[in-house]
Amino acid sequence: MTTINELSTASSLSAGDQVALYAQAQGDTRKTSLTTLAAFLATLNSASGGQVTQYSAPTTTGFTATITNSSASAYLILTPTGTFAAGTILLPALASCVDGQTVTVTCTQIVTTLTVDGNGATVNGAPTTLAANGFFTLKFDGVLKVWYRVG
Repeated sequence: MTTINELSTASSLSAGDQVALYAQAQGDTRKTSLTTLAAFLATLNSASGGQVTQYSAPTTTGFTATITNSSASAYLILTPTGTFAAGTILLPALASCVDGQTVTVTCTQIVTTLTVDGNGATVNGAPTTLAANGFFTLKFDGVLKVWYRVG
């Protein structure tokens, strides 16, 4: 059986179990519960842009589908009731955006004239139309404050 500094291997885990770690702020080795560790890892996922699925089902031309203001990446499923002449996708407000955040949009119908509104940020390479079953992905650059089309 492999050991680390002569520690035994746990055969099962519970939320209150303790794990060892080096606490940089304190400059020594400490312990924390698995519950605390899991909560910390969840905040890292959120800060790094964990993905949220959003839905919009426009019923008229000239619609606006708004991506929620958040640092999370978003997957927008756009299901218009038919082919529309115009529509807008409003990205998260610039103050909410974080470096590396993505927005992926998929659409089930044709949108002849599409506007992607950066909501305070610049948008480079956004599509100007969507085909039925079309999709695209934008990624935010936090240094330049620009959304770039990456897919």
